[in-house]
Amino acid sequence: MLFCSGRSLIIFIIFICISIKDFHNNWRGRYDKLEYTHTFIQWLFPLREPGMNSAFCQSHEAKANLLESYKLMLDFYGMELCNDQTGEVKRAENWEERFNNLNYNLHNSLRITRIIKCLGILGYRHLQAPLVHFFLKESLVKGELPYVKDSILNYFMFAVLDKGERKKLVEFAYFNYHPKDEFVWCSEKIQMQLQQKQLQQQQ
Repeated sequence: MLFCSGRSLIIFIIFICISIKDFHNNWRGRYDKLEYTHTFIQWLFPLREPGMNSAFCQSHEAKANLLESYKLMLDFYGMELCNDQTGEVKRAENWEERFNNLNYNLHNSLRITRIIKCLGILGYRHLQAPLVHFFLKESLVKGELPYVKDSILNYFMFAVLDKGERKKLVEFAYFNYHPKDEFVWCSEKIQMQLQQKQLQQQQ
């Protein structure tokens, strides 16, 4: 695919201008097609390719298309991007139907992991943590997405590149995970530190 190849940036930009805009116009809201077609996700959300990442990040149009692809997939999962500067995500109006689909079609967890990784390496690192925080809150606090919980903790959380943000996510997960003695996503030493912090907050 030209999107992921090492060909010139000119060819790359022409390709996405024609094909990705078509995709955005024709596939948004077509949930069955998005669910059962498995070839588009690698094209919309490419990962590391020698020489491609820096060229991508320098292209305003390529980055704009990636953001539109992200919004399209959020809609597929029953979510909305509230602010592309802060990365805040909220439930869409049809969230119950889409969350149900997400719970029972677990291959989407692989897709989401890829999306999070792609955002981080192609200029949208600031969107990673808010998305994962949304998933943690829906799963651990609100009790939704029970079948996605393991993927959230094992993969989504650790795909976040910013160490400070990742630390905050682990902390949020620990404080909201039950039972605490089954929490395995940070060391016992860190858990003890978090317990002390929680006690101080309660005093």
